[in-house]
This record gives sequence, structure tokens and C-alpha cells, in this order.
Amino acid sequence: MSGFTGFVLRRGLGAVVTLLAISVIVYVVFYATPGNVAQITCGPRCSPEQVHQVAEQLKLDDPLYVRYWHFLEGIVVGQDYSTGTSVQHCSAPCLGLSYRTDQQVTQLILTKLPVSLSLVFGAMVLWLILGVGTGVLSAWRRGRLTERVLTGITLVGVATPVFVIGLILMIVVCGQLELLPFPQYVAFTDDPEQWAWNLLLPWLSLALIEAAAFARLTRAAMLETLAEDHVRTFRAYGVGERSIIGRHALRGALSPVIALNANNFGAQVGGAVLTETLFGLPGIGQDLVHAVAVVDLPVVVGMVLVIGFFVVLANALADVLYAVADRRVVLS
Repeated sequence: MSGFTGFVLRRGLGAVVTLLAISVIVYVVFYATPGNVAQITCGPRCSPEQVHQVAEQLKLDDPLYVRYWHFLEGIVVGQDYSTGTSVQHCSAPCLGLSYRTDQQVTQLILTKLPVSLSLVFGAMVLWLILGVGTGVLSAWRRGRLTERVLTGITLVGVATPVFVIGLILMIVVCGQLELLPFPQYVAFTDDPEQWAWNLLLPWLSLALIEAAAFARLTRAAMLETLAEDHVRTFRAYGVGERSIIGRHALRGALSPVIALNANNFGAQVGGAVLTETLFGLPGIGQDLVHAVAVVDLPVVVGMVLVIGFFVVLANALADVLYAVADRRVVLS
């Protein structure tokens, strides 16, 4: 087994262990809270019979570790739930049933996940292009007017809330110039062209905020690399500035950019609530906020675990990209 393959396997095993730890923490935080968990979950207007039914579904008479084991068992092999009049089978991976709608949490998430992933994937492409490109140009033109202008733009981007940028884009692009219709989510499988056109403004709104952070990070990392001795040696031997920027300084800036992108991607899957709300996108973020408001614990727990999954997955892929970009990581 090669060193790279072993590195990937170790990172994969570490990701699985991390996900297991996240599931334990999330389950304990939400289901081991003081008070009547069944009453809190069911809501203040529930009858005693409904509260009793919720308590049976949660198996509150069992020890916490037994309940957690049943929770893991549902994820792996599925579980049966009583709805009062019938028994509903929840296929693996089963994250429970919503107490508000009796809908399987997994199915609920799967209907919303394509919307959130569409938003985040498109925005990620834009924030990497805009952010890294701006950071490279700013470092290359250090001390000149170009750098000062770009630095000011990135500061404005960091300080401006996403809903302000989104509103400005909708008023100008959709209202005054009428270049685009007001966004309305269209599934990619239904019409790829309309899918892209309707997501263009949400992509830009989210990307402009994130790109500012990537621009500042890329600029700082490149300036640090450009000040190193080996770069001065290249210059002394007559290597062109463009070659130094593209082949050496940019490679040195990749590691922090990859790390930031992994964290941002995973977090934005369920964290782009303002963007989804502003543009009326029926993604995970909106449903998570609603589930928290009505204390629908199975939905909250399921969505938090899914968001955690994407954060861990993105960071595991980032580690692999580190190894591809710099094989010294495999030996560390």
C-alpha cells in the first residue's frame, strides 16, 4: 500500500470517528436536556396522550446510552415508528420522524438538500475565482494604486451583510435594468439553463461576501511567500515575475485557501439562511430555523448531523488536496 493510499485511508477513518463523536455530542445536547423532553418536543398544546406517544417514540424509559444505540441502529438498518394508528417503517439511513408532520426526517432533508447544494456549489466557484484572483492581483501590485483599491473593496465586502448586497442586486439587476427575472428556484433536472439563471443573483450575493475573506487570505499568504529566501533567489537568477507568482507564490497560498474553503463550504450548506430567505430558496437553512422555532427535535438533530457530515467531508477532501498539492504532507 503506497504512502498516499495509506494517508487517504487514515483521513477517511478519522472522518468516520469525528462523525461518530459529533453524533454523540448532538444527541446528548438535544435529548439529555433537563425537564420533560417529551413535553418540550411535543409542544405546549399537546394532550397527555400525545406527550405519552412522543415519550414512547423517544424511549425515555430506557437509559440514555440505550436510546443513543437505537438512534445509531436506525441510521444503519432503519427503524419502525408508531404513529398512533399504524406503524411506519423508516428506511436506513433513518434520522427519525418529524413530530409536526409525521414525515421522515431523511426524506425531508433530501427534498431540501439539492437546493442548498446548488446554492453553495455555484457560490463556491465564484468566491474562489473572485477571491483568489483579487488576492493574487493585490499581492502582485503591492504598494500601487491597484492594491489600495482592491484592499478597500475587500474591506467593504467583509463589512457588508449578505442581505444588503442581495437587495441591491435585485433592485438594480432585476428591477431597474431588468436583466434577470426575480429568482425562483428551478430544479436542475427540469431545466439546467433556468436553474443557472435563477441562481445567478443568489450565487453572487453569497460569493461576494465570501470572496472578500479569500482575497485577504490569499494576499497575506502570497506576500509571506514572496518574502521568502528561495523567491529572492529566483529573482536573482532572472526568473520572471509572472512565473514566480503563478508557480511559487500561488502554490504557497493554496493550503490556507483550501482549509478556509472546506470550512466555508460545509458551514454554508445549512448556514446560508439569509440568502435562502431573501431569494425564497427552499433549502435546509429555512427548514432548520423553522424546526428550531417549533422545537421539532428530530428535524433539528437530523439537519445538524447532515451539516456536520458536510463539514467533516469537506475537511477530509481538503486534507487529500493538501497531499496532492504537497506530497510532504503524506510524510508528516
